[in-house]
Amino acid sequence: MMSGSKWEDLNMDCLVNVLTRVGIESLLLGAPFVCQSWYKASLHPSCWQIINFQKIERGPLAWYFSDGITTEFIKSIINRSCGNATFVWLPDDCTEEALRYIADECPGLKALCLSYKLCHTYFPVIPELISKWKNLELLRLDSLRNMEKVFEEINCHCKNFHCLYACGAYIGEDTASAIVTFLPNIKYLHMRNANIYRESLEMILQGCKELVLLDARDCVGYECDDQLLKLASHISNFQHEGSSLFGDVDEYGHIDADSFDGILSE
Repeated sequence: MMSGSKWEDLNMDCLVNVLTRVGIESLLLGAPFVCQSWYKASLHPSCWQIINFQKIERGPLAWYFSDGITTEFIKSIINRSCGNATFVWLPDDCTEEALRYIADECPGLKALCLSYKLCHTYFPVIPELISKWKNLELLRLDSLRNMEKVFEEINCHCKNFHCLYACGAYIGEDTASAIVTFLPNIKYLHMRNANIYRESLEMILQGCKELVLLDARDCVGYECDDQLLKLASHISNFQHEGSSLFGDVDEYGHIDADSFDGILSE
């Protein structure tokens, strides 16, 4: 900034553009307290298109939410987007009320991340809500049990869907069959640290011909060989290192929002 200039004199459009890149902690704890213009900019809906509640659970605000992130707080953050949120990573203690509120208030959602706990708790509800997110492109599910109906709803309502994260999940034959049946055109499939048997992997390799990336590293249930490599020859990026027939599946690695850069459309 030029000598003599003041922070409050910074062009509002430029300031909003900067604040769209700083993350939810800075929008709540930093930018609003710089000056009045920064406070106003931090409330702009464009700053709240990416909402990662996991950052709150694990960041500087974790102490404040030691008893869990409340439904009221989730609603207040979602309201700041004014319906423009495109990426939401939900907290583990998200209630059904909050989940339904997001479905109603975020019609343009492109990416949604659900923890194992949420998948297990709300699997009967999730298919119903998927139909409201017609622009959905990416879904992270830390558990795929009972998710066949979710894939069916994606097939019916989400024509731009192309990326599934299922890191650390169990992928049996029924789940693999549902992926092939309902998501045949998927381009990115991330299932690192998953428990997947060879038969299920072969089913996916043979049925999902549009795959650009398949991350099947460090999985338990198969070992890669020439036959699998041949089946995967149509995939430009097939990752299989570290997988074995037997062993303990490590807890899925932490994935942050930056991992999705370049996958979602502008």
